[in-house]
Amino acid sequence: MSPDEALARECIRHTLARYTMAGDRLREEDFVAVFTDDAILESDGVSDADSFHYRGRQSIGEWIARWHAPPSRPGAPTQGATFVRHHLATSLIEFTGPDTAKARTYWTAYTDIGPDHCGVYLDSLRRVSCEAGDEWLIAHRRVRLDWRSPDSLFTTAVTRTR
Repeated sequence: MSPDEALARECIRHTLARYTMAGDRLREEDFVAVFTDDAILESDGVSDADSFHYRGRQSIGEWIARWHAPPSRPGAPTQGATFVRHHLATSLIEFTGPDTAKARTYWTAYTDIGPDHCGVYLDSLRRVSCEAGDEWLIAHRRVRLDWRSPDSLFTTAVTRTR
């Protein structure tokens, strides 16, 4: 592995961690900043109740904003957790070109009940130039839910953010 490839892998891991921390804390600007302007964020292999599809930073930003208090239930939380922590585990990064990569990353979400739900992120990433230099951003993220606790505090969260 060359030093440039090692640096690119670390930049990709940094982007994945930024997504997770911003999402857990509902930091909208930080959350959308990890996506390309034309990004897609969507569910994969889930029921209609858990499915979602958002295209572009603006649409993704509007979705994350609804996690504070959905329009259908002003002042009501989207879920019942007092804290949420997504933990990233095994992540396989493969370069598909000089400025493109794919990543498959296992994740588990912990809440007040302990392990709440888990799955895998299936990502396509793209290197983009910005003022601070090059960054690796998510161009397409598919969120696959593999398991959810029967006591999950997120059972209706996706439905409430539509």
